Formats: sequence, structure tokens, C-alpha cells
Amino acid sequence: MTRRIKRLKDFEITLQLRNEQFLRPPRDSQRNWLLNKAMTEFAQNLVATSEIAAGFVPGSDSVPDGDRTQSDLSDEQIMEDWQLPMMQAMADIATEGHGDVLEIGFGRGVSSSMIQERGVRSHTIVECNDAIVRRFEDWKKTFPENDIRLVHGLWQDTLPQLGEFDSIFFHTYPLNEEEFVEQIGESTTFADHFFPHAAQHLRVGGVFTYLSNEVDSLGRPHQRLLLKHFRSIEIRIIDSLPVPDDVRDAWWSDTMVAVRAVK
Repeated sequence: MTRRIKRLKDFEITLQLRNEQFLRPPRDSQRNWLLNKAMTEFAQNLVATSEIAAGFVPGSDSVPDGDRTQSDLSDEQIMEDWQLPMMQAMADIATEGHGDVLEIGFGRGVSSSMIQERGVRSHTIVECNDAIVRRFEDWKKTFPENDIRLVHGLWQDTLPQLGEFDSIFFHTYPLNEEEFVEQIGESTTFADHFFPHAAQHLRVGGVFTYLSNEVDSLGRPHQRLLLKHFRSIEIRIIDSLPVPDDVRDAWWSDTMVAVRAVK
């Protein structure tokens, strides 16, 4: 049974392989290199995570109460203002080619306005909530001459009927506690379940952006998921996010990584 121990000042990592055929390249020296590399990377990530955790705000209970598919939500329940710098960065990415944009989730219309202000050929918005759709109808009057289309329904139901786009802007939220646990608590990033759908509905060279839920870099699992569906990724850190101490969103850091994934 293979066992490895890595000791640092603040913690100790023990790795015990129960299957001797697991992680088995042709040579033992190669296996040792891979094991040491994995443990060193894990240790470095723990140290960095400890530094990040020291800067977190306390936050508050953010688990959705009931089914929010058709709830009449307040502005704060839909999106808190600390996200505005992220929305601006994502809107810049989604509109860089000024082409046909697909936006998943209308919400308060903040990101939709940013997309329109930057100028695009067409703007398709998918939204399932009836109350938010009524908000959309009022918002659309602000841009009477622009090509803006609403698709009313869940993206899971409506997306197969839509075509391809030059960019996709994904910004939704868990609709119930089950989605919260599965797509936030147990996922690399909330949007990862949408990655294959985004790739399917992007033209070659099209770009995809979303809330990354990453503080200062992209973790390896996150990168691997992206590179299964996109040929390249670019990131930049958006800092000085005005996250309040009692933030209700499942986010507690004043930085987040903006992602530009290219098909």
C-alpha cells in the first residue's frame, strides 16, 4: 500500500493509495513524480486558500427558501449591487464583437442594459420568471429601435430551439435548495452544468462568460471542465468588489475572476 506524507508548519497531508494500480504510469519514478506534484500543488493551494479565507466577510444564510421559479423577488434577491463591477466586465466580454448575444437570465435588467449600451446586432434573452418578464417589457421600451427578443421559459426547455450566437452571457441563480446544494455546494462553479450547452450554441470563435465563483485564479478542475468544451480561456481579476458584511449571495471575497472562454 503506497503512503505519502507532506509536512508543513501549519498542517500535514497524508495520502494513502488503496489500489496499487491507481495512478500507474510505465515507471515507478514517473508515479513518484506525479504523486509529489499532486501533493505539492494541494499544499500550495491550501496555503493560498488560508490567505484568501482571512479576507472573507461573514455573509448570511444564502440557501434559497422554497422554489424561486415564479417568486416575485425584490431587486436585492435577484442581484446584489456588489456584482455590478462583475456585470460590467462580463458585458465587455459578451459585446466585444458587437454581434448576436444570448443572455440567460434577465433579472433586474442591469446586465441587459450594459449589453445594449455597448452595442450589439441582436440580443436574445431567456427568462422563466413571469414577474421578471413583466419587468423586461417595461425595460425594453428604453431601447425601442433595437433588436431585442425575449424567450419566456426555462433555458433547459427553450435553448434547444435556439440557434447559434457570437457570445453567451450566463447569469442565473439556483431556483431551489436542491439546485443550490448541487450546483453551488457540490460543483466547481455554478455555471459548469451550462458549459456544454454554451459550446453547442456558440459559433466558432464565439465567446462565453459567466460568474466564475473563483477568487484569484481558476482551479485545475475548473480549467479542465472549460477546456473540454472551449479551445481557449482568458481570465482577469476584478477587485475591490463592494461585498457587504451581511451579503446574502454565496460569495464572501472582494475579488472574483472574469472568464472569457472561446469556442
